[in-house]
Amino acid sequence: MKRKTPDLFILVITLVLMTFGVIMVTSASAPRALALTNGQDPFYFGKRQLIYGVFGIVLLMMTINFDYHRFRSMTGLFLILAPIFLVLVLIFGEEINGARRWINLGLFNFQPSEFAKLTLVFVLAHYLTEIGPEIKSFLIGIAVPLFFTAVISGLIMLEPDLGTTIVVFSIFLVMLFTAGARLTHLSLIGFLSLGAGIILILKEPYRLRRLITFLDPMRDPKGDGWQIMQSLIAVGSGGFFGLGLGRSRQKYFYLPEAHTDYIYAVLGEELGLIGALLILLAFFLLAWRGYKIAMSVDDPYGSMLAIGITSWLVIQAMINIGVVTSTLPATGITLPLLSAGGSSLWTTLVSIGILMNISREAKDSY
Repeated sequence: MKRKTPDLFILVITLVLMTFGVIMVTSASAPRALALTNGQDPFYFGKRQLIYGVFGIVLLMMTINFDYHRFRSMTGLFLILAPIFLVLVLIFGEEINGARRWINLGLFNFQPSEFAKLTLVFVLAHYLTEIGPEIKSFLIGIAVPLFFTAVISGLIMLEPDLGTTIVVFSIFLVMLFTAGARLTHLSLIGFLSLGAGIILILKEPYRLRRLITFLDPMRDPKGDGWQIMQSLIAVGSGGFFGLGLGRSRQKYFYLPEAHTDYIYAVLGEELGLIGALLILLAFFLLAWRGYKIAMSVDDPYGSMLAIGITSWLVIQAMINIGVVTSTLPATGITLPLLSAGGSSLWTTLVSIGILMNISREAKDSY
C-alpha cells in the first residue's frame, strides 16, 4: 500500500515555533552574548540556535522518510543506551549551576535526559503493544514498565533534575492510561509518586524553599522569590501588544536563564499577550494533530508512539509555561522548540519527524 503524504500541518506549526525560537533566543540572549564575547557579538547564541535549527530540520526530514516500524527492532539498544548515558553524565558531566546534566562534546553539549525521554516512549510503546490485554495485570501492566521508568527517573534525579523527572513520570502515566491500565492501579502509582515527590522536596531545603516561595513570592523578593518576581514583571509589563521585539528590560540580568528556561517570559514582555497566546495556540494545535494521528492509525505501536511523543511535548510546554507564569512551583525545564539548546531541539525535531512518519499511515486525509 502506498504511504500518504505526511501531516504538513504539523510541519508548519513546528517551523513557526522554531522561527519564534530563533528570534527570541537571539533577543533574550543578547546581554549575555555581549558579556561572553566582550561586547563583540550580541548574536552569538542566536547564530548557534539557527545552526542547531538547520541541522535539526535535516534530522526531521530524515526521520520522516525513515519507516518508524524499524525503530521497534532497536528498542533493546535504546533500553541499554539510555541508562548508560545517564550514568556517564553523572561521572563526566559538566557541572553547571550545581547540576550535572550535560556532557561537553566540543561543538555542543549532549543532554542524556533528552535521549532518555524519547527512549521511554519507544520502550513503553513496544512493551504496551506486546502485552495487549495483560495491561490489566498489576505485575505485567504496571510493575514491569514502572521498573524501567523508575530507573530512568532515579538517574535523572541524581543530576538533579526534578522537572524532567516529572515529565518522565507523566509520559508513563498517560501512555499506560491510554493503553487501558486499571484506574485503581494508576491511582495507586499516582499517590505513591506524590508521596515520593513530597519526600524529595523535604529532603532538599532548596526545593522546600521554592515551594514556600511559590505560595508567597513576596516573602523573599530579593532571595528565593527573585526568579518568580522577575518572571512575573516581564510577563506583566508586556501588556497586550508587548514592549516591542528586542526591547525586554528583564533580560538584562534581572531574569535568570532568559534564553532557556524563562524564554516565554521574555516573549511575553516583548510580544505581549498576543504573542504569548499565539504560542499557546501553536502547542494546542500540535496536541490536536498529534492525538488525531494517534486515533487515526490502525497500527497499535504507531498509535502509542504518537500518544507518547505528543504527551511529552505538550506536558513539558505546560510545565515550562506554568513555571514562568507562577501557576506551578519553579523547576528548571525548557520550552520545546523555543528554548536555546541543541540536544533538546534535535530530540524534539526527531520526535516530530517520527510523528509525521506515523501520520503517513493515518486513515484520515491531511
